[in-house]
Amino acid sequence: MGTNNMTRRQLLRTGALIAGGLPFAGGMLQKAAASPAAPFAPGTRAFFQGSYMLTDREIALGGPRELKARLFANENPFGPSDKAKKAIVDAMAHSYQYPFMFQEDIYGKIADYEGIQKENILMAAGSSPLLMASAMYFSKPGGNIVTGDPSYEDLPHKASRFNEKWVKVPLTPDYKLDLDAMEKAIDGNTGLVYICNPNNPTGTVLDAEKLKSFCERVSKRVTVFVDEAYIDYLADPMGMSMIGAVKAGQNIIVARTFSKLYGFAGLRVGYIVAQPEMVKKLSDYTEGPNSISATSIMAAIASYQDKEFLMGALKKTLASRDYLYEVLKKENYTYIPSNTNFVMFPIKMDGERFAGEMMKRGVGVRSWTLAGNPNWCRVSIGRMDEMEVFAAAFKELS
Repeated sequence: MGTNNMTRRQLLRTGALIAGGLPFAGGMLQKAAASPAAPFAPGTRAFFQGSYMLTDREIALGGPRELKARLFANENPFGPSDKAKKAIVDAMAHSYQYPFMFQEDIYGKIADYEGIQKENILMAAGSSPLLMASAMYFSKPGGNIVTGDPSYEDLPHKASRFNEKWVKVPLTPDYKLDLDAMEKAIDGNTGLVYICNPNNPTGTVLDAEKLKSFCERVSKRVTVFVDEAYIDYLADPMGMSMIGAVKAGQNIIVARTFSKLYGFAGLRVGYIVAQPEMVKKLSDYTEGPNSISATSIMAAIASYQDKEFLMGALKKTLASRDYLYEVLKKENYTYIPSNTNFVMFPIKMDGERFAGEMMKRGVGVRSWTLAGNPNWCRVSIGRMDEMEVFAAAFKELS
């Protein structure tokens, strides 16, 4: 492990970078950016477009434990549901037992709802272990992974740790993944094409028919991984999902998580849907359902497709998002219309400084680099009271 990298993380943990908020140590960041060969720890984004970007975890550990508005991690502040909470309590009495049968129950619920077989499903403690399993399986000497830029970085960064080349394809002018350009970027060494739809951090969504056509065509050449972490925020999740491509026998992997609309970010439940042969291959690289606690499994069973709760959480999210739109408009800011529980917009000051000033005011947000411009902000959608705190802090800086 590189000395510079260890020093940076130690400073982040002790809050030396975030004394009273989140102002960044410019000299240290310049030093980090000048060392592109430095290794990075699991879960970090290391160097992105020439500058170090803090992860959600690093922001959480480096900032105050209690924030007025925690808007940096794309969490659902309205969940988990009351049914999930009750299931957790009820599960405690039997948590001395391995939850083998309950694992089968949640597999059965997902299979029945999606019209697939249990053999098409692989679960784990959140989608992160499944992204890691895919990164390990598809990485090979001289190989590459094709993604959009920017997009969710977990899987490609993990693949980079196994010497996989990361081929980044710029977004379209309307900030969507450029499927045509991504297809052209595929070559004989491509092991995987990674699609995050809706995309993080832009919140944009692809045309369903175009993506289905892309998957059918490209999957004949290379495996396509479609990450649908935010699909529950769409008006028609089933119509937009690529699980139908798996049912049609295509070489597609679809990732889902309970971490977003279900409110399970801390409970850790996720799964992939793929061909049975692929499920078997990836299961060699992860503990799978055995990594999920009995309490989390029971909570997932209780809340899976709980329409009343999901619609309620979605309605409140959309109300908070609309409020954010109005705040930005009143301050003469533009934004990328979002299909998710976060919004990205360009800011009129240095991005790192903006994030630091907001943190001083008790509001955690993410600064971002988009198309070479480092002065963008991504705001996760919170409760209305959190959005009002954001608005007050934002007006002081805008």
